[in-house]
Order: sequence, then C-alpha cells, then structure tokens
Amino acid sequence: MLRIAVPNKGSLSETAAQMLYEAGYTGRRDPRDLVVSDPRNNVEFFYLRPRDIATYVGSGALDVGITGRDLLLDSHSTASEIASLDFGSSTFRFAGPAGRFTELSDMQGLRVATSYPGLVGTFLAKHDVSVELVTLDGAVESAVQLGVADAVADVVSTGSTLKKAGLEIFGPVILESTAVLISSTNENPGIATLLRRLQGVLVARQYVLMDYDIPKSKLDAACELAPGIESPTVSSLHDPEWVAVRVMIPRIDMNIVMDSLYELGARAILVSSIHNARL
Repeated sequence: MLRIAVPNKGSLSETAAQMLYEAGYTGRRDPRDLVVSDPRNNVEFFYLRPRDIATYVGSGALDVGITGRDLLLDSHSTASEIASLDFGSSTFRFAGPAGRFTELSDMQGLRVATSYPGLVGTFLAKHDVSVELVTLDGAVESAVQLGVADAVADVVSTGSTLKKAGLEIFGPVILESTAVLISSTNENPGIATLLRRLQGVLVARQYVLMDYDIPKSKLDAACELAPGIESPTVSSLHDPEWVAVRVMIPRIDMNIVMDSLYELGARAILVSSIHNARL
C-alpha cells in the first residue's frame, strides 16, 4: 500500500486535497481524520502539518508527500522532489530598513529574523555571509521595529506588508517556491501511478479541447494556428467542402486562438474543459 502525506491545514491543504480527488483518489471527509485508507487505489493518506511532511517522508516512514519546496529545503530532509505541482507559489526575499542594505554582504555579522532558518542559513552560507539567525514562528516583518533583528527573510508577494513595516526588499531572490511532490527512497510501484495521475490533472488544468468547423481550403492554415500536442483530429462533414477539427490547446491561449480561427473562416468554435489526461 502506498503511504501518502498530505497537508492537514494551511495554504496547500485544500488545493492538494482537490488535486488528489481529481486524480481519482478518495480522501478524508471529516477534517478531524488523521489517517484515511483508500483500498480501491491501494493507498493510505496521512494528514500532517505541512512543515513535518518532509521529515516523515525523508525518514522512509511514508513513501511520498505533498509539501512546499521551501519546507522541503528548510527541513534538510533526505526526501527528494520528484515533481512540481504548480500551486502554492511564493517568493522568498530579504528586507531591511529603507536605505540601509543594498547587498547580502551588508548583513555580515547582523541578526536576520526568519521562519525558515534552514533555508536561509544554507542560502547565506553559499554566499559566504555569516549572520545570527533569529527563528520566529509566523510573520517576521515586525522583528526589526521591535529590535529583535536587523533584517528579515520572508515570503514576499507584493511587498506592501513590508513597506507598512518600514522595510524594503534588497538582494537576490532566496527561493521561488511552489507545491511539490516529494519521495523517500522507498520503492513502491504506486509512486509511478500517483505521479502519472497528478501530471494528468496538471495537463487537464493547463489545456482545453477546441472543436471547430472550417473549409478544407483553410485547414492547413488552421493547423498552423493550433497544431495541438501531436496533430489535430480532422473529420469529414456532410458538406464535402468543410471538415470538423478537434485540437488540444493551452488554456491561456484559448481566446487568442478562437479569434484567429474565426478570422480565418472557422465557425461553430466550441471549447471544452478536460477533467484528466494522459499524454
């Protein structure tokens, strides 16, 4: 049986659970459940604190898990990332009082507050910068104002929260993080199945199916506009001068492709969502 660690709360929890559901697995119905068995898929889910997942998987107690790349690196776990899951994105940066810092070396010997001491410590060591790390649980933007630290290292989105605290971003990006699937060294055939299913969900979210009718004389030009994964499926219509086309296109390009096909002469252009896929 494949043992999978899933975040029990936090920003990754809901999306991870939905992704597993779309991949065909049966998760928990009661948020208080800590262990859920899915015998039909030969899987057992363990709902854990996101910060602990890398440790459990790295120890081999669990086979795979879903967590943040930031949490994986911060844990110094031996678990390995096997796939990016394209949700829960975040960016880690340094910030300090406006005008005080311009580069990493300006922090030499100073105090840096963070909730990710492992991640930040490794990054600074690679850049030969030695600091005193102040570990805080949660938001760290008040650390400078309260005199606990000289600078901070934290997740940054727009930077507005840091600005309100009188801080400005400086130095290089520490990490671009996202949700990832991680694995232990355990050999379990269910891992390949899980990975294939999750990749199918990702494809389904990134692509749509587009159907349209077009004159045969414009078919080659239409296929250049939307070539698909392999090539479009072309079917005959009752009118011998027209054909029906089905093609898989990136969701982000959907409206641009529809406009271009319409201008080319395509009609009855329809777009359908994909629930899952195997490429």
